Formats: sequence, structure tokens, C-alpha cells
Amino acid sequence: MAIEILRIDATDDRSVDAWWDAYATAERADRGADAVVWSLEESRSELQQESAVVDRRAYLLRHADRIVGSASLALPLKDNTHVAHLAISVPPEHRRRGIGSEALAFLEAQVTASGRTIAQGATSWRHALGSEGAGSPGREFARARGYSLALGDVQSRLDLPVDPALLDRIESDIASAIAPYEIRSWVGRIPDEVVERWTILDAALETEAPTGELAIEPQRPDVDSIRESEELLDRQRRVSFGAIALAADGEAAAYSQLVVSTDDGNAYQWGTLVRTADRGHRLGIAVKAANLRMLQREAPQTRAVYTYNAESNAHMLAVNTALGFRPSERMGELQKRLR
Repeated sequence: MAIEILRIDATDDRSVDAWWDAYATAERADRGADAVVWSLEESRSELQQESAVVDRRAYLLRHADRIVGSASLALPLKDNTHVAHLAISVPPEHRRRGIGSEALAFLEAQVTASGRTIAQGATSWRHALGSEGAGSPGREFARARGYSLALGDVQSRLDLPVDPALLDRIESDIASAIAPYEIRSWVGRIPDEVVERWTILDAALETEAPTGELAIEPQRPDVDSIRESEELLDRQRRVSFGAIALAADGEAAAYSQLVVSTDDGNAYQWGTLVRTADRGHRLGIAVKAANLRMLQREAPQTRAVYTYNAESNAHMLAVNTALGFRPSERMGELQKRLR
């Protein structure tokens, strides 16, 4: 079935509304009505941002004057410029008519035209379907079109509030191990005096955390990219909670970031990393516990925290279990070499 693929103007509210509706409908159909998705206004803000970090493109899929799906393409501009990230959303009533396949062929042509060699994407499925996601519509669609499962992730959920007594016990247990370090935490913008040290760990996350078969390279620490991300958070009315562990020499040994969506009332775990030289000192759980303390004090209305970890990352999964997280969903990070 021939479709029109129309790149949308992010300032056209009707187009963005239709694009988001196709995305949210498809996600909830496959993952359940309570699946966490970006809100309409968060998505609109991201599409409208003039970014020096990523070239974002969004498309509507149309047939016979009906919107039958949406798609997006993200091209990194500073690091990993051999990679492109793509997504396709087709609501159930429009599937099995070739719409997704036509959209994918279009996106892959755009990826190749941009000089990229690797296409990456992600799809989520119910936890009960297992690590391979057999039977999941997104996973089966990708598998049939040559996309391998490069990294399997577990989504975990922590219902709030956490019992303060649990945090008390954890902090007591780790007190001697973290004694040589200073734990600092804040709400909002990363303080100027630590932002350069923060960026070193944040840039290392892409390759120091488990990456499976993903063809990605180390990022360069970049304060401007961090500040751009913070500007977007402000536009989205999201609130960031940050914690950092500083070693005796003043260098950053560990960091963790939680971001609260005021639209859906949940918090999302972003990066958490402990520097290789400082592992074994309980710093991962230290910075995560510090963030949870601050979150419950400053945003007590937050309902839950969601986090994703590579299924192979047994240590961080154990840390999350100790804090009360429970597996709630799975996500597959997919990859295909185009040339």
C-alpha cells in the first residue's frame, strides 16, 4: 500500500498532535494501557528545540487523507556520527498493510543519505515475554527486517514513597565504605563548580555501562551539551535531581540523576555510573539513595521511579533490588548495519 511520508513542522500543533497520537496509541496497544510514554507537551518541546547535539526529524504517515502512523529520525551531530536512531509507530488498526515496511525503507534511505552506516532503534514489551521478546509486535517486525537485538534491558519500577527506615539502614551500612568521599546533591541545574567533572562521567556512561553489541564509541565530555539538555528539561517542565560523589582529590567518582515529569507524575532514572577506579566502595547505591532522599523531600507527590538497566548488569540490578525496585517491562536495543 502506497503511503505519503510527510516531514512535519514542529511549530504546527495539529501535525505534532497527530504524530504523538499515533506514537502513544501504538505504544499502549503493545505494552498495555499504563505503559509510560512521553507526554504530548514533552514531545512537542523536544521537536521544537534548536539543537547543536542532534538533528531531529519527525514524519506523519498518511494514506487516503488518513493518518496511519508516525516516524522519527535522530542524527547525532557531535559523537557517534556513524549512527542514526529511528522509530516507527503504526496503531494496530493500520498494521499488516505494508505501512511500517514502507516507512522503514524511507528512513533507512535517509540514514544512508546522511552518511550514516548503522541504524539503531528500540522497542519495549511486557516482562513476561522474556529477554528475546518473542511475539512482541515491535520485536518481530524488527527481526524480520534484519535488526538484531544488540542489548537487552530490564525496566524496573519503584513505588513511592520509599520507607525512610530502609534508606536509614542502607546509609548506615555503607557509611564506612563511602567515608573517604563527599556526596553532594542538588535540584535543577548542575552547579558550575562540578559540571565539568559531571560531564566526564556522563560521557563515559555510553561505553562504561554494558553496551552488548551496540556499535557505539566513547563520547567527549561537553558542558555545552549538558546545558542544552537542561534547557530542554526546563521547556518540558521536568525537574532534575543530581548527586555526585567526589574523591579526596576532588575528581568525580560517581554520579546519578533522576528526572521528574510534572506531566505524568513519575521520576525517571537517567545516568548512574561509578568510575572504574572507585568501584567496590558502595558509591552506586550511595548516590542513588541520596537522590531518593532529595526526591521525596522536594517532590513528595512523585508516584514512582522507572529505570532501565542492561540485563547483564547484575551489580546495578542488585542495587536497584536493595532499594525496592521490581522488574516491570523489557526493552530491546536494536541495530542493523546498512553498509
